[in-house]
Amino acid sequence: MIVEFSVSNFRSIKEIQTLSMTAANIVSKYKEIDDNNIIKVSDKLSLIKSKAIYGANASGKSNLIQALVSFISIVNLSVKDEKILNERIEPFLLSTETEKKPTFFQLTFILNNVLYRYGFEATNKAIKSEWLFGSPGKKEVPFFTRAEGNINVNENQFKEGNKFTKLFKQTSNDIARKNSLFLTAVKSFSGGISKEIVEFISQINVITGLSDRRMHSFAGDALAKIETKRKIVGLLKIADIGISDVDRIELNKDNLVEYLPSEIVQEIEEGKKYATIITAHKKYNSKQKEVKSVTFSMGGNESEGSRKMFGLSPFILQSLEQNRTLIMDEFDARFHPLLSKKIVELFNSKSNDRSQFIFATHDTNLLDAQLLRRDQICFAEKDKYGASHFYTLVEFKGVRNDASFEKDYISGRYGAIPFLGDFNSIIS
Repeated sequence: MIVEFSVSNFRSIKEIQTLSMTAANIVSKYKEIDDNNIIKVSDKLSLIKSKAIYGANASGKSNLIQALVSFISIVNLSVKDEKILNERIEPFLLSTETEKKPTFFQLTFILNNVLYRYGFEATNKAIKSEWLFGSPGKKEVPFFTRAEGNINVNENQFKEGNKFTKLFKQTSNDIARKNSLFLTAVKSFSGGISKEIVEFISQINVITGLSDRRMHSFAGDALAKIETKRKIVGLLKIADIGISDVDRIELNKDNLVEYLPSEIVQEIEEGKKYATIITAHKKYNSKQKEVKSVTFSMGGNESEGSRKMFGLSPFILQSLEQNRTLIMDEFDARFHPLLSKKIVELFNSKSNDRSQFIFATHDTNLLDAQLLRRDQICFAEKDKYGASHFYTLVEFKGVRNDASFEKDYISGRYGAIPFLGDFNSIIS
């Protein structure tokens, strides 16, 4: 589970900003919200199951999520891909203070009942520092620290990394480079703690609520498993979008569907394999009795909202069943407010053991004390120098637990709203 994620000098984020999933010492108006929305880790630590990020367009919501994407990508690929830093490190460009500074990433998380804190600083050419701390006992201890080429390993906690320190001091090798992470390099050969941590980080799912090809590809592949398909169809039925069944079929020149682009049709006729998703809808006679099912194509006949719900369904199931974290940008795009609310309620429910849902949204209907605690509501706002800042509703003094969060937000009490000019001036 994620405890917090911090980043600085990345896109619109200048100074260190932290997205915290730690539950604050507050009491909601509705007791069931405190009971359901919280994961009790220990007597001293509780985490929230979901977090909503609000803010005006270009306030930095997406940049915070992209920072997580970059962090995950670098952890996964730094050993394999020498260009990953150049592709993923995007420093804050609106200040001379940050021109020569590295980008900072740090993730604090719980894995196998141990609280870890892992992070690194990097430019687009090199890892400048890297660290892993953990709390296998009552106190936090270093597992390893790295500053440029100097790496110190705690043999009592991270013995697997000890034999790799010499590799990083060499000037020529394919694994231990100045632009690769020590953690990932150790994982590539040794396994153990490094493997568990890299796998945990790689299993954090980050998706966009707009056109995300990975969503639909993953959803199509998921239909191959009978039980997963049954659950996906169940979610689609609950979402009330009219789909009674869904399947993935391999197309050939004898079963082409109408919506396919001509270049794909030509490739299929030449023998290339191509798969598509089809949906079933019930057909009724004049007496409103069901007579048969009609087959539609997901890509050609279904609405954008239906396609999004299909693509999102296996990620929801995977997160809830495997206690994984799901992070989503533009969550409410193409969704009815009631559907968005139901999905958030699902993650906040007692049936959710330890999975977490972090999402950026403009849907103010979710700003409801009967759905979210004040520590589950985060705001993003840019200052006049173009730097993004993130803060939660808990940080506002005098906000009652029965306040109208939505009304107060729209009125500007919490900031993080656009200050729009007079659009009529354009045509006057």
